[in-house]
Amino acid sequence: MKRVVVGLSGGVDSSVAAYLLQQQGYEVIGLFMKNWHDDSVTISNECPWLEDSNDALLVAEKLGIPFQTVDLSEEYKEKIVDYMFNEYEKGRTPNPDVLCNREIKFDVFMKIALSLGADYVATGHYCQKSEIEVDGKPVYQLVAGVDNNKDQSYFLCQLSQEQLSKALFPIGALTKPEVREIAAEMELVTAEKKDSQGLCFIGKVRLPEFLQQKLQPKDGKIVQVDKNDPIYTSEKSAEFSLEERLKLESQKLDYLPTMGKVVGKHQGAHYFTVGQRKGLNVGGTTDPLFVIATDVETNTIYTGLSSQHPGLFKKALFVGKSEVHWIREDMTLKSGEKMEVMARIRYRQPLQKAVLHQFEDGMYVEFEEPQSAITEGQFVAWYLENELVGSGVIS
Repeated sequence: MKRVVVGLSGGVDSSVAAYLLQQQGYEVIGLFMKNWHDDSVTISNECPWLEDSNDALLVAEKLGIPFQTVDLSEEYKEKIVDYMFNEYEKGRTPNPDVLCNREIKFDVFMKIALSLGADYVATGHYCQKSEIEVDGKPVYQLVAGVDNNKDQSYFLCQLSQEQLSKALFPIGALTKPEVREIAAEMELVTAEKKDSQGLCFIGKVRLPEFLQQKLQPKDGKIVQVDKNDPIYTSEKSAEFSLEERLKLESQKLDYLPTMGKVVGKHQGAHYFTVGQRKGLNVGGTTDPLFVIATDVETNTIYTGLSSQHPGLFKKALFVGKSEVHWIREDMTLKSGEKMEVMARIRYRQPLQKAVLHQFEDGMYVEFEEPQSAITEGQFVAWYLENELVGSGVIS
């Protein structure tokens, strides 16, 4: 009998995942991950993890499976929280959820599971896994969840073949309403529970408040750049090579405070991210202002009027060589090769037509349509039909 450790989070998805595995004849063990208990960084008076671990325990009791809590807060602080502060300080926007899956759930947590004699680790993610043979060896595919509305393959875009080989996603072929229905039938305490939002550890906090506890506020200017500024009419000469053209199209524009009018003040450029609209507190503009760039060196935020401002759009992005990650290692591009894919630059973004261009020092992802708010530090993931084949950190 194969043994599976399920990461029970106290939510409905992982509860149903555990039940389904039980139905399929696995020996199931429930583990709750405690990722956070640093009281020096207060998060909220409500303590979601206590409530969640309690719900996870009740589900395990209902299913009659062994249950324990593992404290991963040390690893979490080092691998996720410190990384987040680091990235924000550099003016980049990290994605802790993608990292949490790569570094915690399918690494630290998986090692604990395997040490308990588990054959697999299961989670309540809406995605699927399949297996094919390439050159006589098994190759694992990460496939989108059936529920288009909830597909979470993007969050698993950094997993490796080895991690996938030991992973199970029992609810990937179900829709959210079907999952809730099963939970209700089984009278699981989590059946009606709302979906958790935000970071996998912070619970009910707003990010800027969390960051302010570690990154010092410092006053800076908010500059508004006109949509007709000459910076948006760069030369594209016919002599350019493909690589030069892509480099130009993916490049960060060099804004200077003199390029626009000062429309307000802010508390620190590192609290803001490209594409952000809320929290600028600048009134009296005809359209909403959007952040088009931040400069942590000069502590300046550059903004543009309306969601159609040219400063928000780019046709290409770059992923450095060491940041290109193929789940399907057998598809890795060599320098000079290209591939047509569907790609997304954030969770829940509809897939976009794109071409990958691999060069010596990294890869360009060139989109058919210009994309809004391509954000440094976030992940781009690329798909062939509904299979996620690779991803990379946007540089």
